[in-house]
Amino acid sequence: MSNNIFKTTDDWTGLVLRLSMTVVMIPHAIQHTTGGFGGFGYTKVMEYFTATMHMPWLLAFLVIVIEVLAPLLLLVGFATRLAAASLIVLMTGIIFSSHIQFGFFMNWLGAQKGEGYEYHLLYIGLGLAAFFNGGGKYSIDRYLQ
Repeated sequence: MSNNIFKTTDDWTGLVLRLSMTVVMIPHAIQHTTGGFGGFGYTKVMEYFTATMHMPWLLAFLVIVIEVLAPLLLLVGFATRLAAASLIVLMTGIIFSSHIQFGFFMNWLGAQKGEGYEYHLLYIGLGLAAFFNGGGKYSIDRYLQ
C-alpha cells in the first residue's frame, strides 16, 4: 500500500506540478492563518466558516489544516498523492459551497456578484496530474518507494 502512495519517477513533471500547486496555495494559507496578503486571519476565517457558512467547526478547522499542510507536503514531495488528493477534495468542496452559483468564469471585470469556478478546475487538474504522476524529481517520495 505505501508503495502506491510514494511511487514516483525521476521526472521534472512532478516537481513542476508540486511547486505550482504550492506557490498558488501557500498565500491562501497565509491569509487564513496569519492575515497576511490582505487576509482575515485564523479567528475571523473560522468565524466566517462556522457562523456564515454554517460549517461544523471541525470541518472548518480541517479546511485550514489542508490549506497549510498539503502545500508544505507538496513542497518537499512527501506523500504527494495524499496531499494532491486532499487539495482536490478541498477545491471540489469550495466549488460547490461558494462558487458554482456564479458560473464558470472568474470575475475579471467586476461584472458579476462573485467569482466563478474556473480557477478551481485548473487547480483540480494540477492536483489530478500530481496524483497520477507522483512527486517526481527532488521529492522525498522517491526515497521511500
